[in-house]
Amino acid sequence: MEIRPINQIAQKLGIPEENLEYFGRYKAKVDYQSLLKEPRGKLIMVTAMTPTPAGEGKTTTAIGLSDALSRLGQKTCLALREPSLGPVFGIKGGATGGGKAMVVPREEINLHFTGDIHAVTAAHNLLAAMVDNRVHFDGPTGLLDGRTVTWKRVLDMNDRALRQVIIGIDETFQGFARETGFDITAASEIMAILCLSSDLKDLKKRLGNVLVGYSVDSRPVFARDIKAEGAMTALLKDAIKPNLVQTLEGTPAFVHGGPFANIAHGTNSIVATRLALSLADFVVTETGFASDLGAEKFFDIVVRTGQVPPPDACVLVSTLRALKYHGGIKLDELAKENPQAVEAGFDNLRKHIENLRIFGVPFVVALNLFPADHQSEIDAWISLAQKENVRYALSDVYNKGGEGGVELAKEVMKAIEEDKNNFDFLYPSEMPILQKVETIARKIYGADGVKVEPAAKKKIELFEKLGFGNYPVCVAKTQASLSDDSKKLGRPRGWTLTVTNASLSAGAGFVVILCGDIMTMPGLPKSPAAERIDVDDEGKIIGMI
Repeated sequence: MEIRPINQIAQKLGIPEENLEYFGRYKAKVDYQSLLKEPRGKLIMVTAMTPTPAGEGKTTTAIGLSDALSRLGQKTCLALREPSLGPVFGIKGGATGGGKAMVVPREEINLHFTGDIHAVTAAHNLLAAMVDNRVHFDGPTGLLDGRTVTWKRVLDMNDRALRQVIIGIDETFQGFARETGFDITAASEIMAILCLSSDLKDLKKRLGNVLVGYSVDSRPVFARDIKAEGAMTALLKDAIKPNLVQTLEGTPAFVHGGPFANIAHGTNSIVATRLALSLADFVVTETGFASDLGAEKFFDIVVRTGQVPPPDACVLVSTLRALKYHGGIKLDELAKENPQAVEAGFDNLRKHIENLRIFGVPFVVALNLFPADHQSEIDAWISLAQKENVRYALSDVYNKGGEGGVELAKEVMKAIEEDKNNFDFLYPSEMPILQKVETIARKIYGADGVKVEPAAKKKIELFEKLGFGNYPVCVAKTQASLSDDSKKLGRPRGWTLTVTNASLSAGAGFVVILCGDIMTMPGLPKSPAAERIDVDDEGKIIGMI
């Protein structure tokens, strides 16, 4: 299929030429403020069961669903996150879909795109430089006690060697040498702020509210106290504008913002979603990883801002390979026919079904088909879905594009029209932080309770004392399990969630709760995807998955 000039895609949404800022022929930023109206579109959120390491095609399903809705004559827009270079060069690959359900230009989106993630990296590290500069010139009795600095640095790359570093050992530095480290940019609070800000004014205010450390008398010090928010906003003033691209079938797509869901809140920008809802009849968005992570955070963090409405319907993506994986089958044996393993692993999917029922939203369970799937396993899945009394549909968008998603699209439209939407948050804002964590752990993860390590408990108590107890929580844990242990597959029972650390994202508006051995700076696998990526003699990028 031929990729269309981006101005033609903009015309489908009624975006005037003067609102486009071109990045070549096929990408554009959108000057959005004059286009925002009361939401008119129906919002469809795509989530999934607990994935295998390769993922279950959630983004591919979202893209194919949007193309299927377009085929059915609906004015549709897609709203996705931007890919991070970490997974692109690591194990998971790019985040532009696959097969006949992709957003394009694929390689450009997966790499530098329009520079948004680089801008986030620069704004984050500018604040770090200004923090250490203040420590250097003020000395130990100044505004900021250098021993209490909480602000790290970031890099948009998997680099485990930078998880822990020591800075300030240069004899010309007037502060304290201290241990710090790097997070990946997708975990940066600045990324979360970019995605949760409603406009430029809100962005600047949130940036000013970033906590960077404490004074010698234990008062919190924020970015605004060192006059950093203005320059940070200058670096991000273009990054807040949504990026317009397209699917292979020409459905408009906003790809904007890129927080991970295992260590951040995992949703594209509020601005992009609101703009899509202003311009289209149906908007398909996607949340990171499974319902215990991205979906819960979308409901309890993003919707709670009041800027984005609760979804009119959700899609819960499953695959036969993930079911067999959670049924105890090893990764290298997933291609073998085994309907009994599908049934054994269905308990994991059943928990994610329960999670969506807890939030009260209409939903459809989708089986994302792969070419090697066996009919006996498909039949077993259908039988199990019918026993759960859920709406379900088969989806073959990887092989057939929008045509392969029509069954799913029709079922989603039925869910919106016919099923009750009784959405409610999982917990009230006024609930104490640890009770919020325990509510998520028990109801969404299936834990028996929560264990909090002393250092984490002390931080949480401090955050509440400072007046941030009404913030929602953003749990950082493994995506490979419903639990905090990546080795516990299926539906773990009889376990306790261990809270190992906590941090305050005062600008983003949530408290981060770190569990298990979760890392905010991932590492590359033994054989990273970067080893297979190359450029041919004509300048074409090859080997990108």
